[in-house]
Amino acid sequence: MLYFISCTLLIPLFIFIGGGATMSMMYLGRLALKNPDVSWDRKNNPEPWNNLQPQQQYKLFTVNMDYSKLKKDRPDF
Repeated sequence: MLYFISCTLLIPLFIFIGGGATMSMMYLGRLALKNPDVSWDRKNNPEPWNNLQPQQQYKLFTVNMDYSKLKKDRPDF
């Protein structure tokens, strides 16, 4: 442990690797909880992608897309 404290060149490496691992785990958790393709409860909600409204944003980042101006162009099931 004393070697890691004395070698200050390794500190940024551990910070960036830890930050990258944290961000990747947070993104994986977001995909598991917010993505409409994932169904955690198949008995009560077997097809969660049918419950999405056209104005509902489920992507993390969208370029030049205003979801409030979209019209409904699909049938109700």
